[in-house]
Amino acid sequence: MQSSLLRFIEILRSHDLPVSPAETLDAAAALEAVGYDSRGTMRNALALTLAKSARELQTFHYCFDKFFDQHASDFRIDDRAQNASGDTAAAKETPASESADQAAGDSSGGGGGGGPSPADDAAMLAAAAKDSPALARLLEGDLLPALLENQRGSLSTALRSAAQAEGVNDIRLFTQKGQYTRRILDRLGEGGLREAVAELEKRESPALDVLRRYRDVLREQVRDHVERAYLLNAEGHNERFMAEILAETRLSNIDRRHQDRVREQVQRMARRLARRHSARRRPVKRGQLDMAKTLRGGAATDGVLFRTRWRSRKRKRSQLMALCDVSGSVAAYAGFLLMFLYSLQDVLPRTRSFAFSSHLGEISDLFRDEDVGRAIELANWRYGGATDYGGSLRDFARIALDDIDRNTSVIILGDARNNRGDPEIEIMQSIFQRSRQVIWLNPESRQAWGTGDSEMPRYATACHYTATCGNLKQLERVVDQLLKSLR
Repeated sequence: MQSSLLRFIEILRSHDLPVSPAETLDAAAALEAVGYDSRGTMRNALALTLAKSARELQTFHYCFDKFFDQHASDFRIDDRAQNASGDTAAAKETPASESADQAAGDSSGGGGGGGPSPADDAAMLAAAAKDSPALARLLEGDLLPALLENQRGSLSTALRSAAQAEGVNDIRLFTQKGQYTRRILDRLGEGGLREAVAELEKRESPALDVLRRYRDVLREQVRDHVERAYLLNAEGHNERFMAEILAETRLSNIDRRHQDRVREQVQRMARRLARRHSARRRPVKRGQLDMAKTLRGGAATDGVLFRTRWRSRKRKRSQLMALCDVSGSVAAYAGFLLMFLYSLQDVLPRTRSFAFSSHLGEISDLFRDEDVGRAIELANWRYGGATDYGGSLRDFARIALDDIDRNTSVIILGDARNNRGDPEIEIMQSIFQRSRQVIWLNPESRQAWGTGDSEMPRYATACHYTATCGNLKQLERVVDQLLKSLR
């Protein structure tokens, strides 16, 4: 059970549920305390030690059901095999397997109970073995007699051992299922079955269909085992692999069917940044003495002032203004930037958002009243169109220029392509002089800056920081740097 627990924890980690070594020890101790008799008690004990949030609890229950359902089915097969193994004669009267019954139904010409019994199959194979050395070797071995006698316990044990020896828990890709199936079959000795089938085909033996049926039963069981292993082990790794691909794909190239997956990834990135930059209050150890708090603290020690309290100077809260180009060429980037910013409300300072193309308007109220996705759609509908950076900057100067001070950071996302209009560099210089920092994110590569109608080199002279921002990984890095600068 300890090895099963460790394997289960590996599955949790592959599904982005972090489990530390200390939590692993706690889980083992919890299982030791509650025992293994009750599935519900086991689940609750492990959930208390391994899941730390509602999201992690949901992931835990999903993985628990998939992992222990697979193992429980194997244990039930073992139990039935143990109950049937007491009487060999009784075992021989049962079908070799449910799959063999179904396969034999049509070929024997009868229904479920009208087909040949395993005793008849064994007799036919024994007769055919006189002319087939390969079949004779099979009957002297362990595999074919186990199939004929329905030794489910030994077959299940052999299957799990072969799968473990071949490393089936390392399966990650859909294309690997056939490889693992073949390797496990070879380790079980299915090659002998293939050789015997080939000999019987040459001789046109009537026992050929019988041997094929048991070979197909074995193959089906192995395929099912590999399929379950794939679903259990590969899902979390494939999700992470897909997340890495999407994080490095240009946002404009991401297909609409991946939008929900990308939104979840943005939220995961935001949670990661929130944990990294969450404010930690530290006691002030110098400055002006706060006499009132010091005296109140000394009441517990009969007026003896063991602990002094100091006045903390309140810093003016920072402000962030985000200006996003929502024209057709960069609308996707703007949507994800706004989603990022509004997923960090607990960490970021006061945030005011503006959308523009031909004209500019504030959309902060949309994010207060609507869902993030709906707010982005409305912003694109209200302010989308042909790009006019000069006119948009004039609108911004009229709406918010006076609100910019040394505690304000301005982040602009756009390609700076102004359709040959007036870029209004003077307004950008005024924003630069008033603000704490101006950050410009451009989805285009630096080689494209200044080509055609791009005004990016001129706008860059009025920015503290410019960067290419074409995918989620670059976006996360920029927001991380922004949060560091706002501490």
